Amino acid sequence: MPVPNKILIVDDSQAESQLMKSYLESAGYWGVSLADPALIEQTLDIERPSLILLDVVMPGRNGFQACRDLKAHPEYAPIPIVLVTSKGTQSDQFWGRAQGAQGYVVKPFTREQLIEEVGRVLGKPHPAATGAAPGR
Repeated sequence: MPVPNKILIVDDSQAESQLMKSYLESAGYWGVSLADPALIEQTLDIERPSLILLDVVMPGRNGFQACRDLKAHPEYAPIPIVLVTSKGTQSDQFWGRAQGAQGYVVKPFTREQLIEEVGRVLGKPHPAATGAAPGR
């Protein structure tokens, strides 16, 4: 069972991971960072996130490959994936969705863009995306 509001951030850039984590936490989400895409499945088994933020350009296993692998696995397929990447062309976005991603955020992004896309994919737009205080 996924942990509500827990989001796995998979990005080989520590600076990008920290930025996403701070944006998520400011909106009431709980971010968990992972730098090595080879460890995604192992981390999912332990952390049980509600959503995955996945970079595309990473050494070894890229985000498109990881997304495709996760969506082919019955245990991981239900976890929504948002690709967060500098690859922002329409064909990149089409290809990402073809691999199974439910969302796409192009780097560089604003806090609002990230939080809005996370909320959209989770089916619960977060008030903090508009600057309103979240109700707890």
